[in-house]
Amino acid sequence: MKKNKVYFSMLATFVLVTTVFCYFFLWKDTNLSAQVQKVVNSKAQPVFSEMIYGGFGDDALNKPMDVAVIDQFIYVTDTNNKRVQVFDLGGTPFFKFGKEGTGKGEFKFPYGIAGDKQGQVYVSDLYNGCISVFDSKGKFIKYFAEKGPNEKIIEAPGSLRIFGDKLYVTDIKKSKVLVFDLEGKLLKEIGGLGQKAGQFQAPNALTVDKDGNLYVVDTGNQRVQVFDKDYKYVRAINGSANGVGDSIFVNPRGIGIDSRGILYVVSNLTHFVYGFDISDKSDKKLFTFGGNGESNTQFSLPNGLFVDENDNVYITDSSNQRVAVYK
Repeated sequence: MKKNKVYFSMLATFVLVTTVFCYFFLWKDTNLSAQVQKVVNSKAQPVFSEMIYGGFGDDALNKPMDVAVIDQFIYVTDTNNKRVQVFDLGGTPFFKFGKEGTGKGEFKFPYGIAGDKQGQVYVSDLYNGCISVFDSKGKFIKYFAEKGPNEKIIEAPGSLRIFGDKLYVTDIKKSKVLVFDLEGKLLKEIGGLGQKAGQFQAPNALTVDKDGNLYVVDTGNQRVQVFDKDYKYVRAINGSANGVGDSIFVNPRGIGIDSRGILYVVSNLTHFVYGFDISDKSDKKLFTFGGNGESNTQFSLPNGLFVDENDNVYITDSSNQRVAVYK
């Protein structure tokens, strides 16, 4: 009996030592391997997560053009329905606002959308030629930077983005980027119609990196132009060496930057999204995803793109009537 107890004690000790070894060494190695893999894939493309379609019937999205996460809710310009739809972060419909018209809180072609730190929502109307400001519940507050019918600062607003205390607007008709403070004072006009460096043809989306550099999708010239924090031209990005060769974009639209220094660009007519490494200013193309189709990882005329604070990427898949979420 005593001998059996000794064997049992030795066996228990062996199991304990083995368990401790596995925990501290094998698990540690596995965890280290995962960390190494994470570093290796630090520039990997995001992975498809879910689709947002809206509700059923009349509540479904119809030609969503832009998307933004504002105060933990997803706001989408539901353009053909002349409204904005709002979803929680799980994609569940929350509420909607707006209707067709030319009055306050009404739309003809709601396009760009952005939000400020107070949760106010800014919506550009390409055809009405104005930017409307709403509270977080969709109540109309005011028109932004309006000076009267004969003195319009903004003619055909496209994309909107707010960074810090500034609102950036692409004016598609003027082929300019307009920079305002949040009180509506015009601070800077960038560009003008043309094909030279610093000029645009129907600029669309824009974004700003952590250093204050401005990236503008120059849609008609099939490129992205980069300006420094003083709005001086720096370089172009189009997928070719130094951005001066043939462009890989066809009708580029949405744009965004994640915390890794990856610039995302939507190529609308080829139905692709491209990722470029701007962290070292190499503008190296890292990946391409999408392609024409209706599956979860394909697009049909994608347009808007938004990167949230957690690096989740939202893409308006306009002809498929949905918003794709990548994580």
